[in-house]
Amino acid sequence: MKDVRGRLLYWTPRILGILFAAFISLFALDVFGAGYSAGELVVALLMHLIPTGLVVVALVIAWRWEWLGAILFAALGLWYIILAWGDMHWSAYLFITGPLLLIAALFLIDWRHRRNLAAAA
Repeated sequence: MKDVRGRLLYWTPRILGILFAAFISLFALDVFGAGYSAGELVVALLMHLIPTGLVVVALVIAWRWEWLGAILFAALGLWYIILAWGDMHWSAYLFITGPLLLIAALFLIDWRHRRNLAAAA
């Protein structure tokens, strides 16, 4: 039973991080209907994928160092709130910041769990 819980704690934040990166990537698709030229389209697409890149970088770091991933995902969530404060409906904060803070908490729980296992061994 402990092995199942350990695997669940290990994989849940990582899978949620991948799914969140895919989710925010969907917002970049709106550049295709904006009527940009080919060069402008590439630049606009890259600009819209910057948040996805930040999440992927945080996920790559968190894959190895869970405690640092917890800090990075929490920082991304707080950064979004600060950056978009007052510009968005409250649901935008919930759907963007909520998953980031959840993933941060899960990475922190996974890190503490692994640290406790190492101390007990």
